[in-house]
Amino acid sequence: MLRIDIITVLPELLEGPLNCSIIQRARDKQLVDINIHSLRDYSTDLRHRRVDDYAFGFSAGMVLQIEPVDRIITHLCSQRNYDEIIYTSPDGEKFNQGLANQLSLKQNLIILCGHYKGIDHRIREHLISKEISIGDYVLTGGELAAAVMTDCVVRLIPGALGDEQSALSDSFQDKLLAPPIYTRPADYKGWKVPDILLSGNQRKIQEWEMEQSLDRTRLLRPDLLDE
Repeated sequence: MLRIDIITVLPELLEGPLNCSIIQRARDKQLVDINIHSLRDYSTDLRHRRVDDYAFGFSAGMVLQIEPVDRIITHLCSQRNYDEIIYTSPDGEKFNQGLANQLSLKQNLIILCGHYKGIDHRIREHLISKEISIGDYVLTGGELAAAVMTDCVVRLIPGALGDEQSALSDSFQDKLLAPPIYTRPADYKGWKVPDILLSGNQRKIQEWEMEQSLDRTRLLRPDLLDE
């Protein structure tokens, strides 16, 4: 079973996304164990539970302190060995389907959600094993990024989806966009499903789907073919 521990200053931001749909079913089946930890519980300021402070120098904004982060990571690592301790960072490795596949094969993961202006850089130097970005933009905090990564990873765990073959045909699994898909009715307002999909010829349908994937990737994401 995959275990994911998420460290955040705003646990409530994660409660909705991680407690419904496929992720909730995977948790109910005991395929994944997701634990959300409030960083404030490890604050040295027992009264105000502060976990941030002003930056040295002239940088604007507040910074997550090293001590509460070190305390919670040390506590978690005393209980089990972690394959990766991940920090959600705008300048981290770009998250993609290949990376999600790799993480889905791990046993224990920690995700530290960035917040405010960022985190004390010593955390990145001494406590983090991998930094991941979900895109070239800045969010208020790393909670949404953690939810995105968790959702993407959990659905790849065998048994999480009703049809395990579904994940194998997702966009980006083979570095191509998925082909068009259709359902009933086959003719709606004169808008018809391609005849090949109604033929029942599996080989021809697979050839058509591959052609469509290549064409759509060339048109919409040629950068994937360059890779």
